[in-house]
Amino acid sequence: MVISKKFLAKKCAAQRKLVARQLRKQRIKLELSQDELAQRAGIERKTVNRIENGHFSPTLETITRLCIVLKIAPSTLFGSGRRAKR
Repeated sequence: MVISKKFLAKKCAAQRKLVARQLRKQRIKLELSQDELAQRAGIERKTVNRIENGHFSPTLETITRLCIVLKIAPSTLFGSGRRAKR
């Protein structure tokens, strides 16, 4: 099976939205502003904003930095551990 570009784009968009919601939820839980989170993680505030708005797919390094500051496992950003729909 070859994955089509359209299918992949749809799945990636859904994952960006999920990461956006979870990142915002965890940041607010710790009462951090986007600027505070960015400073502690060593990234730009606009990067945090773009991730939270679902306009940017963060690198593994950026995810790791954010998760260290938020004191969560990277898997937390990708949902509840439910099995992916096919």
